[in-house]
Amino acid sequence: MKVLAFNGSPRKEGNTYHAINIVLDELRKEGIGTEYVQLGGADIRGCRACFKCFELKNRRCIQQDDLNGFVEKMIDADGIIIGSPTYFANVSTEVKALIDRAGLVARANDSLFKRKVGSAVVAFRRAGGTDVYSSINYFFGINHMIIPGSSYWSIGMGRNPGEVLQDEEGVATFRNLGENMAWLLKKLSA
Repeated sequence: MKVLAFNGSPRKEGNTYHAINIVLDELRKEGIGTEYVQLGGADIRGCRACFKCFELKNRRCIQQDDLNGFVEKMIDADGIIIGSPTYFANVSTEVKALIDRAGLVARANDSLFKRKVGSAVVAFRRAGGTDVYSSINYFFGINHMIIPGSSYWSIGMGRNPGEVLQDEEGVATFRNLGENMAWLLKKLSA
């Protein structure tokens, strides 16, 4: 089993990074393989709504950038974590491009992510985190994915890099999410 985690923050070691790694640590404790992808800062563009993915049905977006490699990794994974900072009460631009383009490619090719486990991990400063959490979970839901819960929504508060580690409730929520994700993945593979 393997979980693929995307960090949608351009701050490579910011709060989203730390939050994702709390979840990944719990997965590793349960013997689940993980792969971390630094998505934030990548040069991927938004969807052009050309619908070539529906015409070609080749599991690829017609745009030639890193997204197709990410889609291949998503297909191979049993679980997917998408982490994002909160930008004006929504996901980062890179996460939005991933959601829109990978989501359309998946739907054009008979729901490529169906029954995979999906978890949102969100960093926020003061507000808007639940909107980001919802945006990511809408992507998982429309792609027939299974979303584990936690002791609270998987959001953590902090502005400066590393401050999220001081949010005790957020850290506990991320740990619980990792435990629940591992449990669910094991049940699904049994």
